[in-house]
Amino acid sequence: MADIVIVASAFGIDRVRREGHLGCVGTAASSGAAGFEVRRELFASEQDASADALAALGRALADAGLWSVYSTPATLYTDAGALDAAALTSALAEADALGARFVKFQLGGFAGDAHADTLVALSRGARARVLVENGQLALGGSLAQFRALFAALDAAGAAGALGMTFDIGNWQWPGEAPLDAALALAPYVEYIHCKAVEGSGARMFAVAPAPRDPLVAAVLAQLPHDVPRGIEFPLDAADCAGDARDRVAWLEAA
Repeated sequence: MADIVIVASAFGIDRVRREGHLGCVGTAASSGAAGFEVRRELFASEQDASADALAALGRALADAGLWSVYSTPATLYTDAGALDAAALTSALAEADALGARFVKFQLGGFAGDAHADTLVALSRGARARVLVENGQLALGGSLAQFRALFAALDAAGAAGALGMTFDIGNWQWPGEAPLDAALALAPYVEYIHCKAVEGSGARMFAVAPAPRDPLVAAVLAQLPHDVPRGIEFPLDAADCAGDARDRVAWLEAA
């Protein structure tokens, strides 16, 4: 059975910024989740990203029986296609201070050169595993980019230098088919963000999947069954704890 992770944003952006990530740890732990995703963009100030603050949050998560993912909005590759070494180094240090299992980046402007030697060198010795996520923009959210990234790493002899966070909903923003992406990228997927999408164009937004959502079910069937699955859709604010328990049980069985 896959571990279930609750992404901090599922508790509501306003709540996380008001109470801090610590304010959501108890609810996450009581839901039956195994992990908790910390979102750097939801920190109230840069002080929250200090080594001491991250270490304290990491201890609280561990004490609650939760392992962690550290998510940064930083892109691994610049718009010009270069590896962003400074962003990688900084995020790895923060993730290690937290004690995270994964550190998750947006892909950014990867354009063919994976800069594999530098990527491997900078990642060596880090506790956190580097993952790249498909984003909601065309740049960093195209299936072609991800195909090319993993092909470039393979060609450079650096297969396995990083893994992928596969966000089922995000593919739909740039107009990619999630099932096509799952069929192409399953060997590289190490973490799955689960959400459905409603609306169109500029009015698209994440929602909880229906119990038998056919797209989510079809995609999960194609992806590895033993990698962690993240709840990245809004929980019911009127009964956050109860909804979290129900969603964790559903996603475990999906």
